[in-house]
Amino acid sequence: MNALLTLIPPRRAPLVVLALATATTLGFFFFEYVLGYVPCALCYEQRWPYYIALPLIVLALIVSREANLGRWPTWLMTAIGLIFVVSAILGLRHAGVEWDWWEGPADCGGGAGGVAGSIDDLNAALSSTITIVPCDEAAWRFLGISLAGYNFLVSLALAAISFIPAYAAWKERHTV
Repeated sequence: MNALLTLIPPRRAPLVVLALATATTLGFFFFEYVLGYVPCALCYEQRWPYYIALPLIVLALIVSREANLGRWPTWLMTAIGLIFVVSAILGLRHAGVEWDWWEGPADCGGGAGGVAGSIDDLNAALSSTITIVPCDEAAWRFLGISLAGYNFLVSLALAAISFIPAYAAWKERHTV
C-alpha cells in the first residue's frame, strides 16, 4: 500500500477513482451499444455499484478541495471503497458462474426486464425477444478473462485506490 501512496497521493485519489470508474462505465456502455453485446442479468447487477459510486465520487472530489471539512473526504472515500469491494464480489460471483464454479441465479436467462399486463402482452414480449443471454456463458474474453473477471479486477483496483486517504490518515496517526 505504501507504493500505492507514492504513486497516488491521497488528495488525488478521488480524481483517479472518478476517471477509472467513468472509463469503466463508458466501457460497458460501449460493449452494449456499439459492439452489440447484450448484457445478462448478472451484468446489469454489476453496474449498480458504479451507478451508486459515481455521484459519491464527484461529491468526494468536491469536498476534498475544502480544507475545513476534517475527515469527511476520508470517510466518503472509505464508503466508496466499500462499494467497490461489493462490486468486486459481484464480478467474482459472475465470473464464477461463467467458469461453472457455482450455479447462477434461476432467473438468469436474459437481459429483458419483466413484462406487466395480460397474456397477450407476455406473448408479444416473448416473440420480440431475439436473444436470450445466459449468465453462464462469457460473451467476450481477452487473455482468458471475461468482462465479469475484468470487472472484478478493476473493482479491486478502485477499492484499493479509494482506501488510500484512509490508509494515509491511519499511517499519519500511527507513525512514531
